[in-house]
Amino acid sequence: MRLLIACLFTLLVACSSNPPAPVIDRTPETKPKPPAAKPVAKNVETGKDWRPDSHIVKKGDTLFGIGLEYGVDYKEIAAANNITPPYPIKIGQIIDLKSFKVKPTGAPEANNGAVAGDDGVVITPIKTEPAVVGNKPIAIEKPIASVVTPVLSEPKATREPYSLEAINRTSIKPTTAPKPVETKPTEAKPSDTKASDTKPSEAKPSETRPADTLTGDEAIAWTWPTQGKITTSFNEASNKGIDIGGETGQAIKAASAGKVIYSGSDLRGYGKLVIVKHNKTYLSVYAHNSKIVVKEGQNVVAGQKIAEMGNTDSNSVKLHFEIRRLGKSVDPARYLSQN
Repeated sequence: MRLLIACLFTLLVACSSNPPAPVIDRTPETKPKPPAAKPVAKNVETGKDWRPDSHIVKKGDTLFGIGLEYGVDYKEIAAANNITPPYPIKIGQIIDLKSFKVKPTGAPEANNGAVAGDDGVVITPIKTEPAVVGNKPIAIEKPIASVVTPVLSEPKATREPYSLEAINRTSIKPTTAPKPVETKPTEAKPSDTKASDTKPSEAKPSETRPADTLTGDEAIAWTWPTQGKITTSFNEASNKGIDIGGETGQAIKAASAGKVIYSGSDLRGYGKLVIVKHNKTYLSVYAHNSKIVVKEGQNVVAGQKIAEMGNTDSNSVKLHFEIRRLGKSVDPARYLSQN
């Protein structure tokens, strides 16, 4: 009996001194699924042209007025709609304007169903190519690019018998941090220029106009079309431009370089009128002149005399001046340089 108890006690001591064998997890780590891809925007537009694709002629409309309203040369509208001189139009007639609309910049091309994830990676769906089996066409999918992620089922966690070798394999060895690179401070050398030799520069008023920092059709240098006091400011509802008072015969000059697209008195309320087109986006309007000294189709430069101030179709001597962007009136005071 005592021998049996001694054997059991020895066995218990041996078991308590041997720790369980380590368990090593060899299952490959699984990465979280990427977020769902988002569709690429198809209609991203900058500077969208507000003008309609067409205009329905109303009572009182003229081709000259339609051209001014949408910022287009009336002769170009006439040519696009097969209207010949003297450019007659009738109520209810549809004037096509699609060809004059400015295409937005920065709009993406068709993406063929491509989608973009949050990480910026664009994923293109697979294409299908037609094939014929017998007499019946079928579509065969042809992937453009595919990435196959292998799924591992082995090896799995296994239990190894207790040994010092197994413990050493699972232990993490500490990594040694790299030694920092020693940097020597550079000596500050005295400047060759003495403080007494430098003088503060005098601040001068900037001669750069706001438009000089722009590019493309927006990069226009505007100048005042005449001298005088602004008698009426811009008001989108009641005054499409500004009125500048002066004397009869006073020189009216082109506010910027461009082409004269209208010269005459066919627009009611404007008197003797000159319209200069500067590019696809901007044109300028000069109304109530007593005399016009330029012709349609003539190219002019900034500051060139184009008319003389008057009071035609007006109750006072003045210049009514407008700047129109894509046919829409804007405040000229925002574009003109300061004298």
